[in-house]
Amino acid sequence: MAETSGPDNKQRRRAAWRASHRKLWQPPTEDRIGERLAALAADAEHVYDLDEWADLYGDGVVEAVEERTAALLGFPAAAFFPTGTMAQQIALRCWAGRTGNNTVALHPLAHPEVHERNAFSVVSGLRTVHPVREPRLPTADEVRDFEEPFGTLMVELPLREPGFLLPSWDELVAVVEAARERDAVVHFDGARLWECAPHFGRSLAEIASLADSVYVSFYKSLRGLSGAALAGPTDVIAEARAWRHRYGGQLFQQYPAALSALLGMERELPRLPSYVAHAKTVAAALHEALRDSRVPWFRIVPEVPHTHQFHVWLPYEPDRLEKAATEQAESTGVTLFRVWWAPEGAPPGTSITELTVAEPGLTWTAQDVRAAVDEFLSRLA
Repeated sequence: MAETSGPDNKQRRRAAWRASHRKLWQPPTEDRIGERLAALAADAEHVYDLDEWADLYGDGVVEAVEERTAALLGFPAAAFFPTGTMAQQIALRCWAGRTGNNTVALHPLAHPEVHERNAFSVVSGLRTVHPVREPRLPTADEVRDFEEPFGTLMVELPLREPGFLLPSWDELVAVVEAARERDAVVHFDGARLWECAPHFGRSLAEIASLADSVYVSFYKSLRGLSGAALAGPTDVIAEARAWRHRYGGQLFQQYPAALSALLGMERELPRLPSYVAHAKTVAAALHEALRDSRVPWFRIVPEVPHTHQFHVWLPYEPDRLEKAATEQAESTGVTLFRVWWAPEGAPPGTSITELTVAEPGLTWTAQDVRAAVDEFLSRLA
């Protein structure tokens, strides 16, 4: 197989994925700059009056995003942020000031612990503790009985790193109640909260009502250019705006990101339930194809996806799997898998990938999935 590592081959893989006529999703990173700008210019008039003045330091279209987000999540106020990293640091900082306790309880695989260079402690003076270390969300008993006091419980919905995992509705309610018993506030890391409603069988507002504040992302599921929002009580959001300025988040103009956020809430949000439902079909077909193959072992996590994203584990080196995936895309025009990596602490020769089912994937039948798996595995022989 041809080599697929290195910068040049990263572009090769991206070109192969983009050119595929059949794929489960198309991330925004496969779009050209001109294409994204043209699409935004063509579609934005459907969600905002483009004869209005461009935003200036958070007014205009940015305020429209904030109002729409607050309404969807059932909170009195919301603030737009350039990044979720900034939004959550500020949220937890605000709560620490109100509770008098700068300790945040969260999962060790939560985004701030894995992907933010210890920003909670280094930048915001927060301390983190972990009620559970297993690859799942904490139980009510683990929160209630944790040996150290904490001011805020932060719950990532879904918990991405172990496989986009969600608790049941009753489990989530019990965890929140356990935190309340300890006089702690509850913050939801809802970067991907948008696609959680089908699993819980509740509206976004009902889910968000369990928490004192909620952060959401506009680019992870809604295909926005960038940006995030923090929703919560009016006084907390007012303080968050002050900290946003101090943290450098009071940007001069943000209308492209804001317009794309409005488009995401208008167009992509209503489609997410169909993606979640079809992800179950894709995962079941994957399971059948891998079960009937000569693969020594495999894992699909969770076996029945909680959202429109899930993990696949296979007993091969990442480079070997990426070569097979790239060649399959180039030769057949079918992209099933993309990037593979070796999970930390796993035995050598073990790899994992994330699968996302979005609009392009809705046309895949179970037979299409099985055929794509067979073709992929034949390249590993």
